[in-house]
Amino acid sequence: MTSQQIIDIHPHIISDDEERYPPAPLFGKRSEWSKERPTTVQTLIAAMDAAGVARAAVVHSSTTYGFDNSYVVDGCNQYAGRLVAVGSVDVLQPDAPQRIREWVERGLAGLRLFTGGSTKDFDPSELDDPRAFPAWEMCGELGLTMCIQTGPVGLPQVTALAKRFPTVRILLDHLGRPEVADGPPYANAQSLFDLAALENIYLKLTPRIFGDVKKERASAETFFPRVVEAFGAGRLAWGSNFPTSPGTLAEILATAREGLACLNETERAWIFGKTAQKLYPGLA
Repeated sequence: MTSQQIIDIHPHIISDDEERYPPAPLFGKRSEWSKERPTTVQTLIAAMDAAGVARAAVVHSSTTYGFDNSYVVDGCNQYAGRLVAVGSVDVLQPDAPQRIREWVERGLAGLRLFTGGSTKDFDPSELDDPRAFPAWEMCGELGLTMCIQTGPVGLPQVTALAKRFPTVRILLDHLGRPEVADGPPYANAQSLFDLAALENIYLKLTPRIFGDVKKERASAETFFPRVVEAFGAGRLAWGSNFPTSPGTLAEILATAREGLACLNETERAWIFGKTAQKLYPGLA
């Protein structure tokens, strides 16, 4: 697979114009990375060019802008041939379906539920809150992929949502953060592998998992083939988490390529591009 075909489904962008795009972080605390390593859309494009990344699905920074998707939408619209925007709405609000439709009309190509992360412990309670179900129905109607940021604590709710909304593609950030240090057969990650039977669940491979498979008894050579065997490469996609994760985009991509060298060329082609185009048709 050539570098021109590589697609990244998890970079972030932060505006350098705080008057036009004022920070209003979810949970009231701004992430450190967004202050220390802010990357504008122009900087992202330059980093993509340097790394050989063709296109990207840019993920809205909830820990910078809360539910205001203005910058990710405006930024991606500037580079409509290369970028699509993935944003967030408050799915518990009665007007969530209307808000989703409005953001899609402005250019949003996918949605993300941020249940915790760098600024707050995971709270999966909103995932199976019935107040959120109309938003999920709207995702199904509009054909939007729903990305979920959670850990193993939220996987029972993810399972229930996948069954309730079988036409909605669900994409797990950071592979759902499985515990892999125990090594093969990865018994501590069984809750992740249990999701494989649900064909509308997809997994995002980010720097976190490429670091975790180098710890203790884990290895890339034993873990990634196991994931591909369970889910199929057509349900796996690479995301850089740039600039949240340290390093240049080129360095992050090189680490991912090294970690997935144990897979065959066809499998890597899906993970580094073709799956992304299924999740976000605007990247095709």
